[in-house]
Amino acid sequence: MFAGRTSYVLGAVFVVGAIGAAAQPTVTKMEPPDWWTGTRTNPVRVLVHGSGFEGARVAIPAPLTASHVAVNATGTFLFVDVAIPANARSGSYALTIRTAAGAARSPFSLVDALPAAQRFQGFSPDDVIYLIMPDRFSDGDTTNDDPAASKGLFDRAKSRYYHGGDFKGVIDHLDYLKSLGVTAIWLNPWYDNYNRLNEHEKYDGAAITDYHGYGAVDFYGVEEHFGDLRTLRELVDQAHRRGMKVIQDQVANHTGPYHPWTKDSPKPTWYHGTVAHHLANDFVTWPLMDLYASPESKRKVLDGWFIDILPDLNQDDPETRRYLIQNSLWWVGRTGLDAIRQDTLPYAPRDYWRAWTDALRREFPKVNVVGEVFDGDPAFTSFFQGGAKRFDGVDSGVQSVFDFPLYFAIRKTFANGEALRNIPQTLGHDRLYPDSNLLVTFLGLHDVARFMSEPGATLDGLKLAFTVLLTARGVPMIYYGDEIAMRGGGDPDNRRDFPGGWAADSHNAFEDSGRTADENAVWSYVQRLIALRKDTPALRGAAKTTNLYSSEQQWVFLRTSGTSTSIIAINNDSKSADVSCVAPDGSYTDRAGSAGSVEVHGGHFTLTLPARSAAVLVR
Repeated sequence: MFAGRTSYVLGAVFVVGAIGAAAQPTVTKMEPPDWWTGTRTNPVRVLVHGSGFEGARVAIPAPLTASHVAVNATGTFLFVDVAIPANARSGSYALTIRTAAGAARSPFSLVDALPAAQRFQGFSPDDVIYLIMPDRFSDGDTTNDDPAASKGLFDRAKSRYYHGGDFKGVIDHLDYLKSLGVTAIWLNPWYDNYNRLNEHEKYDGAAITDYHGYGAVDFYGVEEHFGDLRTLRELVDQAHRRGMKVIQDQVANHTGPYHPWTKDSPKPTWYHGTVAHHLANDFVTWPLMDLYASPESKRKVLDGWFIDILPDLNQDDPETRRYLIQNSLWWVGRTGLDAIRQDTLPYAPRDYWRAWTDALRREFPKVNVVGEVFDGDPAFTSFFQGGAKRFDGVDSGVQSVFDFPLYFAIRKTFANGEALRNIPQTLGHDRLYPDSNLLVTFLGLHDVARFMSEPGATLDGLKLAFTVLLTARGVPMIYYGDEIAMRGGGDPDNRRDFPGGWAADSHNAFEDSGRTADENAVWSYVQRLIALRKDTPALRGAAKTTNLYSSEQQWVFLRTSGTSTSIIAINNDSKSADVSCVAPDGSYTDRAGSAGSVEVHGGHFTLTLPARSAAVLVR
């Protein structure tokens, strides 16, 4: 439908620099391309790309209104506020951009807001998250393996090329994830990436593809190797029908090196610097939480370009900030997803995150965020979790961060044979976090070598690591394939294809009959622990944790929630061990190992644990 009458509004036109000869305006792109009815974000700031916008006036059909027009120095970008009244109906509301040289139309539409039921839910400590790199999980649609728009980037024999995994492959295996016990899936970025080889980033002299999704050239586009917006929405809907949430991986810190903005920016201050003149990021992050740090000591980490390649967005520029905030809202509103994983959180200003999370909460009150803070120091990671103002007066509002300190402790303990005491000592810093129960915990992810490729890793060690992951506080996250003990060294070896995701695969680990004995042993153990966690309030949510016993290679802790009580006992030694400690009276049954029934009388018990084993005792 075409709504209402059209009236021209002459906004305040902001142009920097000289204006060349007048030319007929043309439109090549509009961001966002649409919005939804009943929005709480009003007005919406629209960015139009094209040419000949000098001196432009903008009109839009009623009841929408256009105002606050700004045009860049070259006349190639136009900003305009579009106000959407509460009574506006869905339909086509094309903008008309008129100059002395002529006029151009820019399509814009309102769509009906998605119903909130089973959408926009957020994640909680009751969830189990599963991380999927779409290109490496399953090839459900072979027609997009080598798309016409980006031919020549598909080759499963090359570890840094596209392998064919896609949204359809994820949809096809949602029931597999449901059977494992997964309640939320996090997908690495699905932004549209560069359609040719990335010559800026080479390994052993060879250019790569941006199969991983972190080389965005269009923040409103979907990578064609993965599918399209319709298929993405189907994925979200199918996940919701199975009681699973969807988490989007977003990147607000930088773009890919081939983003068109690097050659023609909406504003001179859109990025920190230019391709020719910019700071290189030095990754020295500790000054960000330093009370005594000078602004200059933070410049390289906040303004510098990652690996001297990835253009660093300037979130201090009001237009850049607004663009990024609206982009986050658009993906949530148009797909119905539930939460966001935000990449490289410390590298953007904290007051930006406050504005960003405020906008998210205003439009989608339950949608929450987990931020990547890749550091092993709890004092540093805790600084970036929202829920409290820090010395800078900023509460970022970011509800969760990844628990890298616990990750490092788990790896040291169960893969490298170091003291088990590392883990309770790490958890002893939980007082630094506004809410440690909401931290996302994990054994591995796409940026680190897999657990089973650590020098001292064994299946027993992996099971012990999963025991901690699925019984201790936090929101556990499983990296695709860890549930079957997949191996893989550093990037990109840690991103191997999931066995069975391709028709030509020699075995299918999506089916128990197709797994090896070792794969089934780990998968079954993980499934059993997830089911136990679901059925036992003491093992999830905001359950209270009490350390009962800790030594060099033994650890016993208690978790309670109301009347639900569980004792978790772990022996990481190469020989059996007896542990004695106090505990609430009652009859307990080991639901994970072979300890059988345990009676606690007079507030005390003794338990013998075989070498490298665990007991999860439930009363």
